[in-house]
Amino acid sequence: QVQLVESGGGLVRPGGSLRLSCAASGRTSSEYAMGWFRQAPGKEREFVAAISRSGVILYYADSVKGRFTISRDNAKNTVLLQMHSLKPDDTAAYYCAASSDSGTDYYRMVSPDKYYLWGQGTQVTVSS
Repeated sequence: QVQLVESGGGLVRPGGSLRLSCAASGRTSSEYAMGWFRQAPGKEREFVAAISRSGVILYYADSVKGRFTISRDNAKNTVLLQMHSLKPDDTAAYYCAASSDSGTDYYRMVSPDKYYLWGQGTQVTVSS
């Protein structure tokens, strides 16, 4: 069974950068489309970015487009989320998730209920 473990969160000043990593163990991550979601206190979980199984198709929420980059290294069973120009509104717990979809359908990739496996999350706090 695949397990997902996120790392790389922390406290950063506005305008700073962080890189989140999601390591998949148990099976090959290339079998899954992968997504990043976040959830701030009192708010619903929201889509951040996703990448297709092949790594060719990328999706981003409008709020992070141009600042965040999702990528995957299937040889290392890892998915990364590089975050630049961080804002206080980016403060949240960040979760990676795996979907058995190929990742070619936008509406499925942005929907949390289309992902069947989730990591425990890593906290990102953007504050001066």
